[in-house]
Amino acid sequence: MTASISEARIKELTAKEGEKLNAKLGKSREMYNEARKHLCNGVASSYQLRDPWPIYVDYGSGSKLWDVDGNEYYDFHNGYGAMVQGHGNPEIGKAIAERFPKGTHFALPDEDDFVVADELTQRFGLPKWRFTNSGSEATMDAIRIARAYTHRDHIMKIFGSYHGHHDAVMISIVGDYENIGDKNHLKKIPYGAGIPKSLIPLTVPVPFNDADALEARIREMETDDEAPACLIMEACLMNMSIVPPEPGYLEKVREITKRHGIVLIFDEVKTGLTIGPGGATKLFGVTPDMVTMAKAISGGLPMGAIGGTDEVMSVVESGEVYQVGTYSGNPLCVAAARANLEKVLTPEAYKLFDHLNNRLMEGCTEVIKKYDFPGYSIGFGAKGCVTFSPHKIVDYVTFKQGQRTDLNQLCWLYAANRGVFMTPGREEEWTLSVAHDDAACDAYINAFAEMAHDVTAE
Repeated sequence: MTASISEARIKELTAKEGEKLNAKLGKSREMYNEARKHLCNGVASSYQLRDPWPIYVDYGSGSKLWDVDGNEYYDFHNGYGAMVQGHGNPEIGKAIAERFPKGTHFALPDEDDFVVADELTQRFGLPKWRFTNSGSEATMDAIRIARAYTHRDHIMKIFGSYHGHHDAVMISIVGDYENIGDKNHLKKIPYGAGIPKSLIPLTVPVPFNDADALEARIREMETDDEAPACLIMEACLMNMSIVPPEPGYLEKVREITKRHGIVLIFDEVKTGLTIGPGGATKLFGVTPDMVTMAKAISGGLPMGAIGGTDEVMSVVESGEVYQVGTYSGNPLCVAAARANLEKVLTPEAYKLFDHLNNRLMEGCTEVIKKYDFPGYSIGFGAKGCVTFSPHKIVDYVTFKQGQRTDLNQLCWLYAANRGVFMTPGREEEWTLSVAHDDAACDAYINAFAEMAHDVTAE
């Protein structure tokens, strides 16, 4: 049983905390007015928007960042989960500094390329790799490789999941949960404008944690001569808080896709190197045909990666698929990735993540129990969150049924006003870095506790 929370109280506190924060962001407001003259919305990406204006950063160091107004925050946003190394990590800085005077770009291979590929093979158990410049590029190329390997056009994805901003996967990310169809025939909903109508039918969404629905849909597609080339999925969903796989689900997915000749792609852009040294692939013990990575791989520099089996990646090695990119394998990025893998994300780093994440989850759980708050804490490795739902989330439908956007927004405001920076305006998880410590975790817990107290106060 959870405490009854007044929506009016949430609105009152949201307005109060919003005004308090905006009063501290005068320089950001001035910068926004200047920036939006020629920079769309004043930001480089729509995900950097915040109402009424963005927070412009000045610099970061270790576990903290400072905005242009001089406000200091513990950074649990960490650039959408990229900065597990912490800001200004000396090992990353040293690698970049040593590489820079030797040349920053050649569009030619160097030693770091295959050293990084070797390290990723050891961590993920997949023998062949290629590099890209982002997670979106990685998932885009992986799908193309799967289509070439299977000689099929259709693809499958999990309803509600995000896999980058290319057309094939900008389908069924968000929508009205009462109008998404039944679990065997989920609707194909384009995410924003500009998605060609001719491409939408090629992407088929299925529910998470439901292997029976997956196979039923596959059989229908095969009957219609539309067998899918691949299923691209996060083994643990990361963009609707955190939704882990139910016991046995991934094993069933692996067996079903193999039996139907479907390439299984684990999108590890968010989970790779964060929830464990071998990402979700090793944590949950199921090896896909391909993995895609980015974010945490290169210490804040733009880099992605695709790993695959010898069989699937044969279409790249034969030249059937042109997996290309001028900046793929950029020397600065790969040098940073090598330092990251060899010197930063060590076994000791993952022990630290486990310690800090347990401290965060236990502290937040105590707050939830103390105030009979609707929610629960969950996490793995450097990732965790408080899910504001009175029931367990297992898929998109249960997420939307329990979703409390108002509490998410209020929690973010309380944190920001108390020196803790989380991802603005989204049901995102926290990301730890090797620079975080107990004090950072306690600051997060204390901000959450203050919000829970104020929301439930009579």
